[in-house]
Formats: sequence, C-alpha cells, structure tokens
Amino acid sequence: MPRIGFGAAQLGNLYRRTTDAEARGAVDAAWEGGIRLFDTAPHYGLGTSERRLGALLAGLPREELLLSTKVGRLLRPGPGRGDDLENGFAVPDDLERVWDMSEQGVRRSHEESLERLGTDRVDTLYLHDPEEGPTEQALAEALPALAAMREEGLVSRVGVGSKDVDVLLKAVGTGLVDQVMLSGRYTLLEQPAAAALLPACLERGIEVVAVSVFNSGILARPTVPDDATYEYGAAPREMLERARALAAAAAHHGIELPDLAIQHPLRHPAITTVVLGMRTAHQVRENLARAAARIPEELWEQIGA
Repeated sequence: MPRIGFGAAQLGNLYRRTTDAEARGAVDAAWEGGIRLFDTAPHYGLGTSERRLGALLAGLPREELLLSTKVGRLLRPGPGRGDDLENGFAVPDDLERVWDMSEQGVRRSHEESLERLGTDRVDTLYLHDPEEGPTEQALAEALPALAAMREEGLVSRVGVGSKDVDVLLKAVGTGLVDQVMLSGRYTLLEQPAAAALLPACLERGIEVVAVSVFNSGILARPTVPDDATYEYGAAPREMLERARALAAAAAHHGIELPDLAIQHPLRHPAITTVVLGMRTAHQVRENLARAAARIPEELWEQIGA
C-alpha cells in the first residue's frame, strides 16, 4: 500500500461544484506526483465521483494503480426536484441513496460501481458507514458477502470504512476483513482508535487506511481560525485551543500544522496509508509537499506523537 492516496469525494462535487478542468488537473497532478491509490464511493455525488474518476483514469495503465470503492448504499431514482446539498453534494437529486446491506445488495452495488467506473475490477471493496445504516445486517450479511466475493476473485481485498471505532473493532473481530478505512479517529488532534482498534489490526495483519486526517478542516490550515470546523460543524473551544497549541509548536520548528496532520497517522505501525481528498492540482501538489516535509523528531516528542 502506498503512503498517500487520492480521495475522490471532491470529484463528486463535495460542498460545491468541481469543474471538469479542476478534476482533470487534480488527477493528472496526482499521477505525476506518484500517487497510485484512488478511492471513491457511490455516495460521493450520487455516482458522480465514480463516473468522473473512471473516465479520468481510463487512459492510465490499470496494472499500475489501485482503485477502491464502497458498498452499502444503492443509487435509485430520486425526486429530481432540486439538489443533494442536504447530504453535502452539489449535484441534482435525480438519484437517491437506499441502504442495502444484504448479500444481493452488496453484489448489485459492486456491479453498478464497475459500470459507472468503466472498469472490470476494483482492488479493494469497502463496506461504507455501517454505523449509519442497518449495522447488524452489515456485520452478519454484508461482510460475509464481501469475503465470498474475495474468494471468488471478484476483488483482491475487502474492508470496512467508518468513523465508529466500536463498529470497526467488531468488523475486525469477524476475521473477514483485509483493510480498515478509519475516518477521523486517529489524527493529530485525537486518537481514540489507539486503545483497542489499531492494536487489534496489528495483531491480525489488517492494513489501516487513515482518512479525514484534518478532522474536517480544523487541522487543514497553518493557523486555526475562529470559524474552524470539526466533525462538519463549528469546532468546540477545547478543540480550537488544542489545534492552536499544535500549530504554535509546529511554527516554532518552521513546520506548518497540516504537515503534522498528514504525517502523524503514518507514525503508527498499523497505518499504511493516508488518503487525502483533493479538488485541484494545486491542492495535490501542496499535500504531496506536506507529506514530504522533514519534521524534526524533537517536535514529535514535544507534542507526544
């Protein structure tokens, strides 16, 4: 697994429209910068991200890249009367998400994703946000279905993507997953996954991919503004104070807060990869530079990382 991956939620018009030129520039810059892991999901823009990413990767050598997508939500005809901004995506609501964690639903979701992506396979297939849908069915039916698909050769790896540490720990305990996509629960700001989940993954040889390493924005800039976001809402005072202390420590060593945020998860032996959401070529190049920034060991020691 590569250290840095490309998260394609912005290609699905996360929060605002991403132009075709921006999307093309971001994927081209990622490839030129050595990124070979690309992650998407049906959820991202009601299939927009999958269709866009598939088209942009079509001219690249398939054997040189790793592609992942997710199951758990099927896309079905929607009201078609507005947009999907209620769910965070600036796309028409001509489709809607329907939870389906059944074996049939998982297999259908995989087939429909392959069609949108314009490919014959994905390398990793994740169960997406089981804590937000029918969780019991996800663990009892969807995970065994994914494992069966792996045994049939339909995918190379299967996993679960979630921000819920307890759900991820239960999934790891089934012995069925190869990878965990951990959202926001092992970051520079907070590390609840360190107590039980990451040790369990290490013990079982399960690869951990860290996402949302900026905690939805509070760690994304060198200085932390009053209106910084945490968990997609206004950051609490204690989080602002913690982030500002980290930013000050970084600045003292000539480092910026986002540099620390990107590199911090990779210091844990269970975490193989950080996947970053990127909308433009500039963001890609900036994040790659941050991932390569030399950070003194003294700073890591100072902040207890």
